[in-house]
Amino acid sequence: VFNMININTKEYWEQRFSSGDWETKGGNNQTAQFAQSQLQHFDMPENFSGTILDFGCGLGDAIPLYHQKYPKAKLIGLDISESAIESCRTKFGNIAEFISGDHTNVPAGVNVIIASNVFEHLTGGEEIARVLSSKCEALYIIVPFEENMVTGCKEHVNRYTRNSFQNIKTSWIKIFTSKGWSEFGVNLYFNVYFKNILRPFFGKRIAKRNMQIMFKMSK
Repeated sequence: VFNMININTKEYWEQRFSSGDWETKGGNNQTAQFAQSQLQHFDMPENFSGTILDFGCGLGDAIPLYHQKYPKAKLIGLDISESAIESCRTKFGNIAEFISGDHTNVPAGVNVIIASNVFEHLTGGEEIARVLSSKCEALYIIVPFEENMVTGCKEHVNRYTRNSFQNIKTSWIKIFTSKGWSEFGVNLYFNVYFKNILRPFFGKRIAKRNMQIMFKMSK
């Protein structure tokens, strides 16, 4: 795991969400795109009627997609930012419950926890995963796969590979492309495939398509 100076404080995220910076930079759209791409990889039946908690839900833009896919499930969103949670309650309070807090504030009785693109921001991720795993029947952690920490997002302080979370019982992992993270369509062909033809002539490394990795931890 790669670590650098961590800017991911409660105050930092409170400012990002309350100022509108998250939405201005397309964070809400990216959250929805992540959820849309990841839904096909969860192994819950569509008639699942338990409780699903979205850990680090941000402004809650994955919640409507979870609700559409699992209409019988009870949905809970949890985020460290109180401003984000207030926004979630305003927008999606009719389909989900929202709680402000961290991993220690997960309520009892949660069946499934989904942590989508959160752990790359967290210090002490393995211990947080251990706590979350103990509070549910199944924990899904989705993060960037083998991210380049030099050119990657400055908010990301951890790098994840197949060997991450070795000390926690993991049922399976999946590696896949994800809208909001990987290149698609024209961008894929131009920024990856076409430019890779030219990169060796300029002494540049061949570019790889960004991937996501999903870990499932269950009791």
